[in-house]
Amino acid sequence: MASFLQVENLTKSYGDRILFADVTFGINDGDKIGLIAKNVMGKTTLLRCIAGMEGVDSGSVTFRSDLRISYLEQTPQLDNSLTVLETCIADSGDIIKAITAYEKALASDDIAELTRATELMDMSQAWDYEERLKQMLSQLGITNLTQPVSQLSGGQKKRVALAKIILENPELIILDEPTNHLDISSIEWLESFLSRSKMAILMVTHDRYFLDRVCDRIIEIDHGQIFSYEGNYNNYLRRRQERIEAMTAELAKVKNTLRREQEWMNRQPQARAGKAKFRIDAFYDLKKRAAVDLRERNVDLSVKSAYIGSKIFEASHISKRFGDKVILNDFNYVFSRYEKLGIIGSNGVGKSTFVKMLQGLVSSEEGTWDIGETVRFGYYSQDGISFNPEKKVIDAITEIAEDIVVNDGTQRFSPSQFLQHFLFSPADQQKFIAKLSGGERSRLHLASVLMKSPNFLILDEPTNDLDIVTLGILEEYLAEFKGCAIIISHDRYFLDNIVDHLFVLEGNGIVKDFPGNYSDYRLWKAEADEKTRLQKAAQEQATSGKTATKPKSSDKNRMTFKERKEFEALESEIEALNSEKNALEAEFAAGSGVADIQEKSQRYNEIQMLLDEKELRWLELSEKS
Repeated sequence: MASFLQVENLTKSYGDRILFADVTFGINDGDKIGLIAKNVMGKTTLLRCIAGMEGVDSGSVTFRSDLRISYLEQTPQLDNSLTVLETCIADSGDIIKAITAYEKALASDDIAELTRATELMDMSQAWDYEERLKQMLSQLGITNLTQPVSQLSGGQKKRVALAKIILENPELIILDEPTNHLDISSIEWLESFLSRSKMAILMVTHDRYFLDRVCDRIIEIDHGQIFSYEGNYNNYLRRRQERIEAMTAELAKVKNTLRREQEWMNRQPQARAGKAKFRIDAFYDLKKRAAVDLRERNVDLSVKSAYIGSKIFEASHISKRFGDKVILNDFNYVFSRYEKLGIIGSNGVGKSTFVKMLQGLVSSEEGTWDIGETVRFGYYSQDGISFNPEKKVIDAITEIAEDIVVNDGTQRFSPSQFLQHFLFSPADQQKFIAKLSGGERSRLHLASVLMKSPNFLILDEPTNDLDIVTLGILEEYLAEFKGCAIIISHDRYFLDNIVDHLFVLEGNGIVKDFPGNYSDYRLWKAEADEKTRLQKAAQEQATSGKTATKPKSSDKNRMTFKERKEFEALESEIEALNSEKNALEAEFAAGSGVADIQEKSQRYNEIQMLLDEKELRWLELSEKS
């Protein structure tokens, strides 16, 4: 397997804080690697260092000569003066070079130059670049190629950048949170595309289903070190737990030995006279090893909800539109106590508008919302925190409340104490909000919501910048939350673990209430779509006057003439091999000479292998019509 790049002893720090030290690993042709770490542990920094976008303290990154690499930043920086199409074509490397060379060759009379340019077009797969670009952007929900980039949302810019780098046809693609701001259908398309792709992949993502279905190797940054696990995300969870248990047991042994050696070191110097110097050196080495802190600092979500009564809210004949776009049309619903609802739908369909209308932040054109008197909303907005970026973290929280009282008045915290539950150390609390990372901003946002002890949580895309560990803690918190919750999320794993049912916003004001989690809905929808397809095919056959038998597959999935001949031959070959196999089994049962048995046993094994191969091929062809 060809080596694409080798990372050797990479070390990076900011001031006194070491992000990672002596990181060493390689990426080979076809590897699909997920990079995992808690927030502020250096995931994005490591990607940027590998891509050459940021310097390192020491170490090296060595690439294979002429390796084609594409990099998707967490927040892509695009030229606002260009259109979508111009953005995707600009600086598209080998493809644009090939197109430019070909157009130049066409304008000349040089046959040799045209031949070279044609070969370059073939190698770069540049002939149908624009058509493939349009198709990919459509899959990602971008249909207007002449729209200026300045008019795109942050999520739309991310999708344009994603399509651009995929179509550059890289051998290695580096992705920083590729699923952020994509709707679920786009995520599932990307998941399917990457899992089938031959590109090597190095990516950071918190989407656990995405990791599980795309990656075949997980690399974790933990306490400044790097650990590699073969297999997908589920295998990583098991192996990581085994590693932590082994390290904990080893640390306990080291501490026991250290106690014994400490007693020896505490004796009077004369009692140690003549003792081997290596034992003294070994003591200090033990002391250093015992100082390792394996404790994990995690967010502490121990804030309980305030009491909530039996009346939550009732929506009566709600309608809302923006121009010709209908968000809700005569919507009616009675929300129950302790209900946990997930909301899904394509980007722009009105999910965020729905929860803003519920809270009175956006007015409805018709109908009323009747909210219970005990309801206390806690709103985690997709737009993020609204604090002044020039303020310090501690000052922003102190402005909300100088005395934080939670859990029915049984616990009181100062702003500094409360922030430490969300992993803001006293030093971190002095940071300016403008300098916070995405994960830190999300934790601060969550702290500002929970400090008010809400009993009705509305979480709009809470998973975008939280690390996997924090997401797990938030899931556990919501599962035990003694209140109500509405969750808008593209994180399928998160939805599966939390919600009782879904509102599926289908557009044009249609809201489908589905009883179950996202995986239940996905299975139901696949079955419903297949049923609809079969019914449509049967109707088309009936309309054309043909017998309504099994609907024909698309031409793309039909056998070629050559495959039809192969399929017919396979049936005869499988039948003949089975007959020979049965005859040999009968002979073995009757008994024969030793030499005969060895020879026929060898033939029997050959037949078994041939049958496996031919039956598998027969099954593949039988799925075609």
